[in-house]
Amino acid sequence: MRRVSKITAACAITAALALTGTACGSSSDETSTGSDDGQMKIGMAYDVGGRGDNSFNDSAARGLDKAKAEFSAKTKELTAKNGESKADREQRLQSLAEGGYNPVVAVGFAYKDAVDKIAPQFPKVSFGLVDSVADAKNVDSIVFTEEQGSYLAGVAAALKSKDGQVGFIGGVDLPLIKKFAAGFQQGVLDTNPKAKVQIQYLSTGSDLSGFGSPDKGKAAAKGMLDKGVDVIFAAAGGSGAGSIEAVAGQKGAWSIGVDSDQAKDPALAKYKDTILTSVVKNVDTGVFDLVKSVKDGKPLTGTQTYSLAKGGVSLTTTGDHLTDIQAQLDTAKKKIVDGTIKVKSTT
Repeated sequence: MRRVSKITAACAITAALALTGTACGSSSDETSTGSDDGQMKIGMAYDVGGRGDNSFNDSAARGLDKAKAEFSAKTKELTAKNGESKADREQRLQSLAEGGYNPVVAVGFAYKDAVDKIAPQFPKVSFGLVDSVADAKNVDSIVFTEEQGSYLAGVAAALKSKDGQVGFIGGVDLPLIKKFAAGFQQGVLDTNPKAKVQIQYLSTGSDLSGFGSPDKGKAAAKGMLDKGVDVIFAAAGGSGAGSIEAVAGQKGAWSIGVDSDQAKDPALAKYKDTILTSVVKNVDTGVFDLVKSVKDGKPLTGTQTYSLAKGGVSLTTTGDHLTDIQAQLDTAKKKIVDGTIKVKSTT
């Protein structure tokens, strides 16, 4: 993803303050490493939840950490907050670009407008935009076929559910999250036409709190469990941790994680035995690919689509919970890759 912008004269003071995290109206958490000595500098603008969300942002952070180690790079990390304005996101990217960070990576579709505005102002800076497609020429749009990985999760859910009652919890009712829901629902129903899929979103529109509210995730999962659902897939960022916790308290129920292998996350370790699998979206690969391209002097631009065939999405096997159904999953994967199965991106 890409996030860069030019500081105009009118905003110079504000931007300078933003670099120290003291700008009026700033809502970022900031981490900076390294000193000014000519090293490569990588800027990362996380979405709500930031590093440590056990999900989407952490996947991006792994790519940053790999690039930092491999290229001895300096890094600066800024994090969005719930309820912030578009101007906050623009200022965040602007401060990184003005500070000499290249590339600047924007994690999350919510940065699209900010990238479209700021990137053209810094034509010599490479931006990365994860989960959306930017208009600017100096942006690497990093997108994934979430629906394909979610289809496989649907197959697994249908095969593991005792009575065909499964649930999907989306962080926010947006097109991106609906891709997860669509693929999951199709996978379930293709496997068991008699199954029922309950779909619930934690927030809508510009309210992105659904990605960072574990209490909402827990309450939504509890409601589904009370209605007989025994497998729940949550594509809800940090809110998914609440869903996983709720499922762990219900005997015989399974949860499905997202973006990172959540069964391996230390913060969720106590629930690992009830995490069936996770739909991994390898954001780290997209981030590292961009950084490497900049380091090599051939910055990626345009849209890079990380599909099931390319390993961009996949199901984790931690805990060996899929062993008994792996053959069915392999068959479904093959059919998606060869085009026999066309996975929907809308419900």
